[in-house]
Amino acid sequence: MVELMTPLLQLQDVDLSFKGVRALREVSLAVNPGELLAIIGPNGAGKTSLFNCISGLYSPQSGAIIFEGQNIVKAPAHSRATMGIARMFQNLALYEHLTVLDNMLVGCHHRYTSAWWADMLWTEGAQKQEREARALAEDIIDFLNLEGVRKTPVGVLPYGVLKRVELGRALCMEPKLLLLDEPAAGLNREETEDMARYILDIKEDRGITQILIEHDLHMVLDLADRVAVLEFGNAIAVGTPDKIRNDPAVRAAYLGNSEDTI
Repeated sequence: MVELMTPLLQLQDVDLSFKGVRALREVSLAVNPGELLAIIGPNGAGKTSLFNCISGLYSPQSGAIIFEGQNIVKAPAHSRATMGIARMFQNLALYEHLTVLDNMLVGCHHRYTSAWWADMLWTEGAQKQEREARALAEDIIDFLNLEGVRKTPVGVLPYGVLKRVELGRALCMEPKLLLLDEPAAGLNREETEDMARYILDIKEDRGITQILIEHDLHMVLDLADRVAVLEFGNAIAVGTPDKIRNDPAVRAAYLGNSEDTI
């Protein structure tokens, strides 16, 4: 008998509306541990709205969001970060005046548990937490090949490097689930290939489950274990990259013709 894998994340009939406009229409998806699931669809399909529901920025009107067996639909965003859900945003939100290392340490902040007075007195426990955070940040800096700029203020760095810093800050949260919102947006071909390699390494070497939104279809179909397709808030197809590539409904949604090829 084949043992079924328990999903890390389940979306059950998630429905989201804004003043009568339905952004998501009873979307149901499951994400397995260690999986790289890509979500694609035309502009306005509901991809970012779905991420906002998972990360806690939006509250759906109905449906359930099950993470590690717990319905988190009413949990605030900061609680979801503590649970192990991290997000790399499409629009960079880095602290320009801080160094790369300091921006990474911001990602570690939610793991600090010492009281304010312990930090002020610089107790042994506070020092231990600081050492552990710095070790994690340095590990991520090494992983993303950012050693040469670790002490550089991010405000003077080129865009391609900033995208890696944004990814690194999310990784410093030590997530169980990493949400990647168009990580290759604005990157040139070489930078896109580097980002794709990092995403694969995160999956294969670090075992982190990932959900990827990306407009670069070739990148998506090369990286993803499975692909979910949204159109006007509906999940119209879910399957392997080969299945999605040959799905007439997907071709029609993207290309306007079910006979064209992706």
